[in-house]
Amino acid sequence: MSASSPAEIEALRKLPLAELMARALAVKVAHRGDAFALCSIINAKSGKCSEDCRFCVQSGHYQTDAPVYPLQDEAAVLAAAAEAKRIGAEHFSIVTSGRGLVGRDLERVIALVAKIRESVGIKVCASLGILSRPDLERLRAAGLCRYHHNLETSREFFDRVVSTHSFAERVETIVAAQAAGLEVCAGGIFGLGESEDDRISMARTLHDLKVDSVPINILIPLPGTPLAGVEPLPVAEILRSIALYRLIFPDLPIRLAAGRETALGDFLSSALMAGADGMMIGGYLTQRGRAPEADHRLVAEIKRIWRG
Repeated sequence: MSASSPAEIEALRKLPLAELMARALAVKVAHRGDAFALCSIINAKSGKCSEDCRFCVQSGHYQTDAPVYPLQDEAAVLAAAAEAKRIGAEHFSIVTSGRGLVGRDLERVIALVAKIRESVGIKVCASLGILSRPDLERLRAAGLCRYHHNLETSREFFDRVVSTHSFAERVETIVAAQAAGLEVCAGGIFGLGESEDDRISMARTLHDLKVDSVPINILIPLPGTPLAGVEPLPVAEILRSIALYRLIFPDLPIRLAAGRETALGDFLSSALMAGADGMMIGGYLTQRGRAPEADHRLVAEIKRIWRG
């Protein structure tokens, strides 16, 4: 049983965790078989961000030890794309800090997208902040296949996380990317202090927007950020939310991204039994991830379990 209405979602929320996870896994296997999506990113421009996202070490509003550097050169980005392909990623994403990439930096990224497609042969995504439809159309013409733009949290909770731009602006960027002919990868972060109601509200918005892929980050409370002292979500609450997302998005890849190692620990495989079927590998924006070899072993083993 997947969930497409508020009443169906509320009925599922009342289930014990074990039953909820079992239903989510059944939906995953029925709709997506043993499909497992792997992606990788490069932190191509880091730090001094004008936005005040309370979870982010790259914000210029906070004193952190995050690296600060301008847009990396072509050789570095191409090398990262080639490495992403080598470790088995299907998509490679160029990620930049800031409200939205503009001017010469945007021109350079457009050229990089075309170069990666030509010389590396991996699908290219990008997360470049709030962009206009014409700029997104230019990226698509260069070969970009997917734009990544998280909602971060629910409409109701958003103002407690970010004040320098609005939830509506994030939605508008997703709509602009879709209008430009791009697929959209959009999700958010669990553990910002939000409730399960907020996580469900975000899921409903993503469902209404008809996004193509849903990444789930779990907050890493990092020193220097306003959320450094937030209590971690209990593992059971994370697993419940992952299972609910699978039931709301039966046909989409649900990707575990930043925070999966620290928040889930020994329960990482449980998240895959709760319906998640994708991961970001090779590290995150400012934090290291697990060795790709360990992730590939986990994927191979979980696929055997899914096949029965």
